[in-house]
Amino acid sequence: MSLLNILTYPDPRLNKVAKPVAAIDARIQQLAADMLETMYEAKGVGLAATQVDVHERLLVMDTSEERDQPLVVINPRVVWTSDDVVLGDEGCLSVPGFSGDVERFAEIHIECENANGDTYKIEATELQAVCIQHEMDHLIGKVYVEYLSPLKRGRIKTKLIKEAKEAQKSES
Repeated sequence: MSLLNILTYPDPRLNKVAKPVAAIDARIQQLAADMLETMYEAKGVGLAATQVDVHERLLVMDTSEERDQPLVVINPRVVWTSDDVVLGDEGCLSVPGFSGDVERFAEIHIECENANGDTYKIEATELQAVCIQHEMDHLIGKVYVEYLSPLKRGRIKTKLIKEAKEAQKSES
């Protein structure tokens, strides 16, 4: 396994729409394993393939307290959402150091495939429901900051661009 590079907002590649995974093969299984390793190393609870510059409908997550229940979610499809919504403070591995309030469905049911190609259903609530919605947004090219006010989004973008320029200077 190997660690993957996580794209940082406002990288335009984060806005690409992911295509369905055509075949769940050794390449996809390795990508899922690498994404899990990357997510755990970065102390995240979810990671979409879009965030590692692979534009296929694949995400990984682990919302367990012990961090020992990894899920591989391939070609997720929403089959039901609750009428209730929750407002929560979200962060993102592609937007390091920032968070913001985002409204999400309180419960969501999805159908998807796992790394073995088996179809299964997830009936998610609480953090898992929020995580699924957040990561599925990445698959349609949407970053959580797009739910924030233009002012807050602009401040985040400006600061991350400045940090990236400073990091490039120090590498030179």
